[in-house]
Amino acid sequence: SKGKAPSHNETVHTIQAKPREIHNKEKKRKEKERKGKERKGKERKGKERKGKEREGKGRECKKRKEKKRKCKKRKEKKRKCKKRKEKKRKCKKRKEKKRKCKKRKEKKRKCKKRKEKKRKCKKRKEKKRKEKKNK
Repeated sequence: SKGKAPSHNETVHTIQAKPREIHNKEKKRKEKERKGKERKGKERKGKERKGKEREGKGRECKKRKEKKRKCKKRKEKKRKCKKRKEKKRKCKKRKEKKRKCKKRKEKKRKCKKRKEKKRKCKKRKEKKRKEKKNK
């Protein structure tokens, strides 16, 4: 199947749009160049000023970096602490599980013993009944 031919309206608009786009691109490029020149001038002025201001700023910057480092260390410490707590909690849970398991085993053992006792008792009663019959 062939694509349909563009309507008159579409062709007119696309043709009109082209020169406009070119014009806009040109405008943007010139604007960029102008801003670039302005920026270069500003940078030069800034560089002259920077040298004079730097003397006092160095120490402040150093202090700020120190502060950041301390903060980082504190965060690291906190994270390690959190991990340790997490580990402890897991360990606690594991111990709890073990204890419950132990209790359950204990219960089972007691139950087994009780059943054993019952069985022995039943056997004894059975024996007695047989003896009674034989008499």
